[in-house]
Amino acid sequence: MSKIKAIRPLGFPWTTQDPFLFCAYHMDFFPEGNEKMGAKPEYLKGRNIGQDFQGKDGWSMYHGQSMPGFPFHPHRGFETITINKQGVVDHTDSLGAAGRFMAGDVQWMTAGRGVQHSEMFPLIHEDKENTLEIFQIWLNLPRASKMVEAHFKMLWKEDIPVVTHQDDLGKTTQVDVIAGNLAGTQALDPTPDSWAANPANAVGVFTVKMEANATWTLPATLPAANRSIFFYQGDSIAIEGKQIAVKNIVEAKADENIMIKNGSKEAYFLILEGKPIGEPVVQHGPFVMNSVEEIQQTMREYGRTQFGGWPWHEREVAHPRDKGRFALHADGSEEVK
Repeated sequence: MSKIKAIRPLGFPWTTQDPFLFCAYHMDFFPEGNEKMGAKPEYLKGRNIGQDFQGKDGWSMYHGQSMPGFPFHPHRGFETITINKQGVVDHTDSLGAAGRFMAGDVQWMTAGRGVQHSEMFPLIHEDKENTLEIFQIWLNLPRASKMVEAHFKMLWKEDIPVVTHQDDLGKTTQVDVIAGNLAGTQALDPTPDSWAANPANAVGVFTVKMEANATWTLPATLPAANRSIFFYQGDSIAIEGKQIAVKNIVEAKADENIMIKNGSKEAYFLILEGKPIGEPVVQHGPFVMNSVEEIQQTMREYGRTQFGGWPWHEREVAHPRDKGRFALHADGSEEVK
């Protein structure tokens, strides 16, 4: 029987399998910024400001008014994993926490019972492009964990394990192990209430770069797991001998080794796998619960409490231009990189 279960085109956002909810991939070639790290007025012309997802000139403002990004908005009932490959992301939230993370860093945030946060993309360079490349993965929480306290942690690039494989021809494949275990290499701990925190759930999040003509085998995991391979950059690959064009998702058997042979160009993948939660999913915008009644309750509570309100003076919060990578947590502790 084939090890490939399905092949489907990438869309926006990318379709994922339980326990994941979806993945949004952003590749923006932002221009040089102004003195406030926002977009110059001439670049805003012809855009639907506040709801700009059209990719005009190779980039979008998203929900930002003067700076690209996602000004404060609520979440409940799931987690976000934000993988930064290029550019700058500034975080602030309703708990008073904040941070800046850059290429190679990952932010893991548990929304739990409710949090407001902002994710802005400051254009820190005034004299050159400000390219941004990130994945934001929504990972569901089981019913038992949907109302845990909200918090976030940083997985800094210096600490994320990297597996480098060289095939018989000397061609290299590099895998960043963001969650889970890959051939004995264990990722950093996720947030404690995550579905990924229990090794029995076999949650894996890997980003992969393959040299042209390289061969690599993705090792088997649990039979009960779902597995998706997102081929988002390159030309073509062969998975178990089946030719796959770029910009496709391959759903593969999880309990089988999967051989990947790259074509003539460098190739990039995101791999998501894990045991499904197997509970009802009811999503209404930024809220993900198990029933319509819970969604209605969430909306009433958010209307009443605003999940603690917004403690920052601005709607689009960016940290100082010369501020480096850091994480300020709700308990007052700070990490500086």
